[in-house]
Formats: sequence, C-alpha cells, structure tokens
Amino acid sequence: MLHDKDRPAEAIVAGGCFWCTEAVFGRVRGVISVESGYTGGHVENPSYKAVCSGNTGHAEAVRIRFDPADISYADILDIFFATHDPTTLNRQGGDIGPQYRSAIFPLDAAQLAEAKAAIARAQADWSAPIVTSVEAPAPWWKAEVEHQDYFDRVGDANPYCTAVVAPKLRKFMKSHAERLK
Repeated sequence: MLHDKDRPAEAIVAGGCFWCTEAVFGRVRGVISVESGYTGGHVENPSYKAVCSGNTGHAEAVRIRFDPADISYADILDIFFATHDPTTLNRQGGDIGPQYRSAIFPLDAAQLAEAKAAIARAQADWSAPIVTSVEAPAPWWKAEVEHQDYFDRVGDANPYCTAVVAPKLRKFMKSHAERLK
C-alpha cells in the first residue's frame, strides 16, 4: 500500500496491441492502474484510426501506474519482455506496422538505465536479437474510451480477443502466478 511519503511511479511501454498489454498489467500485484494510449509519434491528439494507419509514428502503448513498494520498474520490464515477442520489428503476431513496435519510453535517467539492463536480461531468453527500441519520453495521448479495459469489457465477444489476448493472458497467469493480484 502506498504511504504518504511515497507516490505512484509510472512506466510506459509498447508491446503490440494495447489490449493485450493492458490485460496483462491490469492483473499484476502492485499495479494501480493501466491506461491504453498512443506515444512516440508526430501528430497531436491522434485517433485510433490514424494510429492504425501507421502514418502518425505513434505506438499503441500503455501507461502503468504502480506502487514501487510492491513492484519495481525492473519487474515491470521483466513482465513486459515475458509477455510479448521483442524480436520482431514492427510486428506482434498478425499486427503489423510501426504502431505495433516493441518499445520502452523511460521517463528519467534511472528508467533509461534500467531499460537497457532489462533488454540485456531478456536477451538471455531469446535466440533472436531483441529489437525493442528505447525511445525518448514523448507526449502521451489517452486512447478513446472504448479502448480502455477493452479485454475485461469485451473478452470473448471479439474474435481477436479470443485468438490473441486470452491465450497470452492465460500463459502469463500460469507462468507468473506469484505476481497476480
């Protein structure tokens, strides 16, 4: 639990479709909230349709607010690397384009150093080179309301969620049971 002297920390990561990433981190102990949005692009206040075109430069990303007394930024990044493929450039499964890139957006020098260390740790788990970019902080644009808590609201009613999000979430819950809320 947060104490008066502590304040929530934030992490911003992009690991393909934000519905998947949000569903995972929403179940992690120590995570206070997860917000889907767009970052890393050159268009102000982009829409989902514009970002999906691949022409805005944005990544579908999540902003994670967490309690550093319960979970560290390093742990957030380790979960991030364990729940998507960081070895495919601008692609996660059938989602293709720069908006689906694997990226970390460190918010300060300490997060930048930890991002580099997390990539080095994660590389031991992958035979192909990790292509996750470490990008400068950029304006954050909250995604439209229909994209917030998407999997928890829509779930199996959307075939994409059935085929992509649900299996990823089951795998995470099985392999990281100790991290669940």
